Amino acid sequence: MERIVITASAEETMALAAELARRLRDGDVVALVGPLGTGKTTFVKGLARGLLIPEEVLSPSFLLARTYRGLKDLHHLDLYRVRSPRELAEVGLDALLPPEAGVTAVEWADRFPHLIPRGAIWVFLEHAGEGRRRITIRR
Repeated sequence: MERIVITASAEETMALAAELARRLRDGDVVALVGPLGTGKTTFVKGLARGLLIPEEVLSPSFLLARTYRGLKDLHHLDLYRVRSPRELAEVGLDALLPPEAGVTAVEWADRFPHLIPRGAIWVFLEHAGEGRRRITIRR
């Protein structure tokens, strides 16, 4: 399955992600790929909205991971600063791929694609000019 959507605002990007979140099941992984500033964290905020998570979603760049509680737990990983799969294992983040309960969203998933389980939902975000984003969702 592949779906391509052009969004014109952060709100539209979050609405698309919220729609996806309502179809996620325990154990699902959403792998996010795109250059800086394309809306990966905004997409995760939309996932949180769809999972009815009341907490504000923050980029986990410096902590590497955050977990939010809602209809399902949302584990939010950011691999931007991770240098090796070993480093990921040392801090225990590999246990969230795939999660036993809840869903995991992985920013910069393309840095370690071999860690992303089969069946993951891949979300590719690109700048599309004039503040728009081209978002490709593949399962």
